[in-house]
Amino acid sequence: MGPWRFVVWFGTVSLLADFVYEGARSITGPLLASLGASALVVGVVTGAGEAAALGLRLVSGPLADRTRQFWGLAIAGYALTVVSVPLLGVAGVLWAACTLVIAERVGKAVRSPAKDTLLSHATAATGRGRGFAVHEAMDQVGALIGPLVVAGVLALTGGDYGPALGVLALPGVAVLGLLVWLRARVPDPEAYEREVEAEAAKTSPVAKEVTGRDHLPAAFWTYAAFTAATTTGFATFGVLSFHLVERHLLATAWVPVLYAAAMAVDALAALATGWMYDRHGPRVLIALPVLTAGVAVLAFTDTVAIAVAGSLVWGAAMGIQESTLRATVADLVPRGRRATAYGLFAGVVGAASLAGGALTGGLYDYSIPVLITVVVAIQVLAVALLAVLRVARR
Repeated sequence: MGPWRFVVWFGTVSLLADFVYEGARSITGPLLASLGASALVVGVVTGAGEAAALGLRLVSGPLADRTRQFWGLAIAGYALTVVSVPLLGVAGVLWAACTLVIAERVGKAVRSPAKDTLLSHATAATGRGRGFAVHEAMDQVGALIGPLVVAGVLALTGGDYGPALGVLALPGVAVLGLLVWLRARVPDPEAYEREVEAEAAKTSPVAKEVTGRDHLPAAFWTYAAFTAATTTGFATFGVLSFHLVERHLLATAWVPVLYAAAMAVDALAALATGWMYDRHGPRVLIALPVLTAGVAVLAFTDTVAIAVAGSLVWGAAMGIQESTLRATVADLVPRGRRATAYGLFAGVVGAASLAGGALTGGLYDYSIPVLITVVVAIQVLAVALLAVLRVARR
């Protein structure tokens, strides 16, 4: 199987997996509420789930590098997710549903560093930016379909969560079947990268491979600092939608539609910046702090069209975060420590996302002009760190 076919098939796996878990995540709050959860319980459970999805990668990443069981961890993580979701529909009691919500997120933590490492090997041949971008675009298709299917089943069944979540078992079975088939067809995706390195070695010396005992390169830590800075100033969609509804700029029913539009922009931005990354390198990442600052400037106005445009800019920034940022990690870190790097990188992104949500939410309550000023200042710092990264890579 060629590397592009591998990327597309792995993208299909992610599309189906997003169909499953994004479908469930779209109704997690109402589902828990129907079982007697308070707003506090919903917030704690979903927050714990997100913390697990990111924080546990600090463990699963080094574990993947140490054991080299990338396929095993990827399949185990996907299996935990696709089994947890349909069971939510028959949980019946609050404690069981809460456990399953967190288990679904743990599944993401288990699989993500291994999955990204497998994908990074194939993208060495396809182009890092384009490979990760195509994967992200397919991922977002699933994120759109899943919630729409769940909404349709709820409408047909009069709001019965059991069938709405049960139908997600079908793409879940397909996820596991495709993974087993893909593993059988490509048991060693690292061969794609070794072939590229062998071709490169004909014209230039082979770089020293980093082992599990070596330190991550300094450029990776500079890049992590850049990512932390630009993510810290990134407002969540929750804060954006809060502004739109509280200022009576958009009816609540239109918020999911806007979110879907932002996800479409996400996919397009991933494809565009991925192509540009392969042609121009990490310098294209300057678009991320520019877009992040643009979100704050546009989204928190009191003009409907401008605020909506800000939400679409948010989608474009998300597309870069989910594709090109991951591609750059693969270029900075040799394959011997790549899963560890992805785990650490996820931890940095998670901590910065939490800080960014708290910062933008708190400053929104205090003063929108101050919020905009602080976010722009943080993005200036991010641009400076990106400049340092370019110097460090030379």
